[in-house]
Amino acid sequence: MHWQRIKSSLDNRSFVLDGQPLFGREFIEVLNFHAPGIAAVRDASGAYHIDTQGRALYSERFIRTFGFYCGRAAVVGGDGWRHIDTQGQEVYAHRFLWVGNFQEELCAVRLFTGRYVYINLVGERVWSEEYLYCGDFKDGIASVQLLSGLYRHILSDGEPLHEYSYLELGIYHKCYATARDARGWCHIDKRGLPLYDERYLSVEPFYNGIARVRDLSGNLCLIDERGQRA
Repeated sequence: MHWQRIKSSLDNRSFVLDGQPLFGREFIEVLNFHAPGIAAVRDASGAYHIDTQGRALYSERFIRTFGFYCGRAAVVGGDGWRHIDTQGQEVYAHRFLWVGNFQEELCAVRLFTGRYVYINLVGERVWSEEYLYCGDFKDGIASVQLLSGLYRHILSDGEPLHEYSYLELGIYHKCYATARDARGWCHIDKRGLPLYDERYLSVEPFYNGIARVRDLSGNLCLIDERGQRA
């Protein structure tokens, strides 16, 4: 049975394969299967992970469990958040206020102080700088909120991608990122420079060269990568 063909039901209480129910039971909550064929579930006993036969991978139970990324899954216990491996063993001994999912072998976590840092696959901080918030890495770049409150794009070694900071920043998608400065929202390139002079109330990422934006009058419109109305 290939795990990619297994889907969660619309009410997220069971699994189906080719439209037919699996495992002969319902759960309180299920999440989709992730590589290498493991799904997070929750029933009356607690939260845990199952294989494609519906069997629990381990005996321990958690408050919540999430999908596997880079061979690690985020779990919540009574003493905090951490990551486990596919055998249910904890990857490191310490706990966090919150943990994300590993992307490109790095993960954003929240310390009990409320600040964010990045850890590697064995739970070690990869550099000392702390942030008010930080997002996942995609193609070697992440958006972080500095302690000043401004946002910046960083590389996977913690160094800035470019010299500019913004009031808000999205992740890069097809070469460009969304950004907000004192005048409003726009799109920027990897040098950190706006693609055009116009500003908007909101902007979406470009989809095959076109982005939907809401202008300062509240109207929705489409623009191309030069900022021209499409």
